[in-house]
Amino acid sequence: MIKAVVVDDERLVRKGFISLIDWSSLGVVIVGEAGDGKSALELLQQQDVDLLFVDLTMPGISGFELIKLVRQRFAGIRCVVLTCHHEFDYVQEAMRLGAVDYIVKTLLEMENADETIRRLVDRIKWEDNTRDALVHGEGKRIAADKALLYLPLSSHCNEEELFHLSFVKNNPLITFHEMWMSPLLHRFSEEEGKRELKNQLSGRWQTALISGLRDQSLQELEEQLTTKLRHMLFYHSSAEELTFLNYEELKKEIAIPHLKPDEADLFVQAQNLKWTIDGNEWENFVTNILLQKPRQDRFLTFAHSLLQSWSSLLLKSEDAVQLERDISFNLNWCHWKTWLRRFSDHVGRRMLELGLTKEVMSCLIRAVRYMQSHAGDKINQSDVAAEINMSRGYFSQCFARFAGETFGECLRGMRLELAKSLLRETSLPVCEIASRSGFEDDRYFSRLFKERIGQHPSEYRAEGKDQ
Repeated sequence: MIKAVVVDDERLVRKGFISLIDWSSLGVVIVGEAGDGKSALELLQQQDVDLLFVDLTMPGISGFELIKLVRQRFAGIRCVVLTCHHEFDYVQEAMRLGAVDYIVKTLLEMENADETIRRLVDRIKWEDNTRDALVHGEGKRIAADKALLYLPLSSHCNEEELFHLSFVKNNPLITFHEMWMSPLLHRFSEEEGKRELKNQLSGRWQTALISGLRDQSLQELEEQLTTKLRHMLFYHSSAEELTFLNYEELKKEIAIPHLKPDEADLFVQAQNLKWTIDGNEWENFVTNILLQKPRQDRFLTFAHSLLQSWSSLLLKSEDAVQLERDISFNLNWCHWKTWLRRFSDHVGRRMLELGLTKEVMSCLIRAVRYMQSHAGDKINQSDVAAEINMSRGYFSQCFARFAGETFGECLRGMRLELAKSLLRETSLPVCEIASRSGFEDDRYFSRLFKERIGQHPSEYRAEGKDQ
C-alpha cells in the first residue's frame, strides 16, 4: 500500500479531501494529516510516508518551502500540489522544486476523484517499476527476463501512443536509439498482449517480445538492439503484429555492414528475371536472399529498378501503378516476398499472353538488358541476336511481338533515355551527348529528340536546372 499524508491549513478541506476518495481500493492508505508545514515535518520524522498532498498557501512554512525541505530530507517521498484555480501561476514553481503532479481542489468532484487519484497511483507505480527494472552491479542490468520492444514504422509515431498500453502503465519504459523497451516485471499474457498491440499499434509500430534478458547489461543490450534488431526483425517478422525473439540468438546475429560484398551481385543477377519465369529459379532466389539477408534498403532499390526497367515491356500500366504504390507497405521480408511473387506472376502471365516459351522469354529479356547496357555503343539487331544465340530473322519476329515495336524503334527509345540522363547529370556539349548516346549525327539527334520529347536538348537541360 502507498502511505499518504494530507497537508492543508483548512481542516474542513483536509477532511473533505480524505473522505471524498475510496483510498483503499486504489492501494493507498492515509496515515496522517497536518495543518501546517512544521507539523507535517514532525509527522514525517515519526511515520513512513510515500506520498504527500501539499497545499501551497499555508502560514508559517509555505507549501513551496515544505516541498523543498521534503526533497532535501526525505528523498523518497513524492509531493503532489493541492491548488485552487487561481493559483496556476504557482504550480510551475512547485513542479520545479520537485512536485510530481498537481490536483485542482475546485475541480475535484465525487465523479472524478477516484479516477484522478488512480492516474496518480499508476504513475507512481510506473516510476517505481522503472527503477526496479534495473539492478545495480557493474553498471545497470535488466531485472526482468522478458521485455516488449517497440519500433516506430514512420516518423509520425509518437512515444505517447505507448503510454496507453497496459504493459507500459504497469511496467517501465526505457528509451534507446529510435526504439523503446518495456521490461516485463509483472505477469504478461501473450494472447492478451497480441490483441492489445494489434488494436493499439497495428500498422504504426513494429513490436517484438524478447526473452533471456535477466541480468544482462543495459549498455550491452542497447548496443545489440541498435545494431542488429531492425535487421533481425525484418527477416523474422511475419504478418503477425508480435514477433518472438531470444536474446542469445540476437547476439549471434552478425552486425550488418554498410554493404556486404555478395549482396550487390545477388540483385544484379536477379535482373535477368529468371526467377519470374521458372519455379526452380524462384526457389533459388528466395533461398539466396535468406542466406545472404540483404539490408532492407536494398529491396527498395531493387524494386524501383525492376519497375523502371520492365514496366513498359512486361506489365500492364495499371499493374505497374499498383505495384509502385504497394512498395511503401513492405515492412519486412514476408511483405517483400509477396510483392516479388506478384511481380513474377505478372511476368508469367505476359509470357503466356505472348505465347512464348520460357527459353525464348529468357532470351528476349537478356536481349533487352544487353541493349540497355550498350545503348550508347554502335550495336545493331544482328549483334544482339548473336549475343543471345538466335537467328536474326527469328529474333526480329519474336522481339517485335515482345516489345510491341520494332527493334530499331526500341533501341532509339533507349538511346533517348540515355541522352536525357546525360543532359540532366553532365555538362557535356550536345554533340558529345549525341555521340555517347549512340547517334552518329548530332543534327539528327536534336531533331529526333525534339520530335519525341517535345523540346530541343538544350531546352530540356535548361528546364532541368531550373527545377
